[in-house]
Amino acid sequence: MIAVCGAGSWGTALAAALARNTTAEIKIWGREREVLEEITTAHTNTKYLPGIKLPKNIRGCAELSDLLRDAQDILIVVPSKAFLEVLRLLKPYLSAKHRIIWATKGLEPKQGRLLHEVVEAELGSGQVYAVLGGPSFAKEVARQLPTAVTIAAANIAFGNDLLKYFHNENFRVYLNTDVVGVQIGGVLKNIFAVATGLSDGLGYGANARAALITRSLAEMQRLGVALGAKMETLQGLAGMGDLVLTCTDDQSRNRRFGLALAQGKSVTQAQTEIGQIVEAVHNVTEVTRIARAHNVEMPIAEQVYKIVTGNISPQDAVRNLITRKPVHESGKSAV
Repeated sequence: MIAVCGAGSWGTALAAALARNTTAEIKIWGREREVLEEITTAHTNTKYLPGIKLPKNIRGCAELSDLLRDAQDILIVVPSKAFLEVLRLLKPYLSAKHRIIWATKGLEPKQGRLLHEVVEAELGSGQVYAVLGGPSFAKEVARQLPTAVTIAAANIAFGNDLLKYFHNENFRVYLNTDVVGVQIGGVLKNIFAVATGLSDGLGYGANARAALITRSLAEMQRLGVALGAKMETLQGLAGMGDLVLTCTDDQSRNRRFGLALAQGKSVTQAQTEIGQIVEAVHNVTEVTRIARAHNVEMPIAEQVYKIVTGNISPQDAVRNLITRKPVHESGKSAV
């Protein structure tokens, strides 16, 4: 049995995907009791997934002790800034039988650790874990539209169990062992979606959008490989796939954030308008620091960092990218 930690749009959508694959009860925990009560009684989550009818075998659960009582596996779906806190809330109820998978896409705030590093530091290197990534909007998963994701797990038995939990005719799962690569793709695509939103919002057109996405993939690959990711992972669903989705569709909060900045709105105004966590805002500082520490050139991410921290205007950021010294596409100097 698997339980879900996080009753926002993505957590609820994944709980629905799990519930459709079993007759057993799927429990979902969250902080907002009214949301949990609505999930249990009305089989809806109008705050985070309006217009979606949820399977009747999902039950809201307000207590973590109740959530874990019958569950061997826990799916964590919370914003990256809350990941460590939720892990510490879970810790007293965990035993050797429990295994963890997360669908959170981000870094630990301030320290900038990948989330598997957070898990190992808090729960020990023997903890069995996995990560779910890939191009997937919550509302489309909840509506049972065709979706393909990647699940990375070093433990093969856990990966096979997760395949059984999630895989069906509308939700296709590809297994992977590259935990680092799947996480890197999920972190960086949000930052590059901001850049693409900015470009589109400023009216720079389809040519610029295609160039930004392509060069963003190059930056993703450079940093990913430097941190131990596999190139094929970054060229797959968790890398290129999620990058294209997040950069090109307005369901992406990070893209909408970029569009709002292009309209002249402040970082605070843009986040308030969106009304949910914009992961790029919380991750871009750490990504920039990590890239500099590894001597990885990431000009697009660097300009997003300068915009988010208020050091540059969107127009100047684009100008800086356009006027950079010419290089070969491989990254070597053209001179």
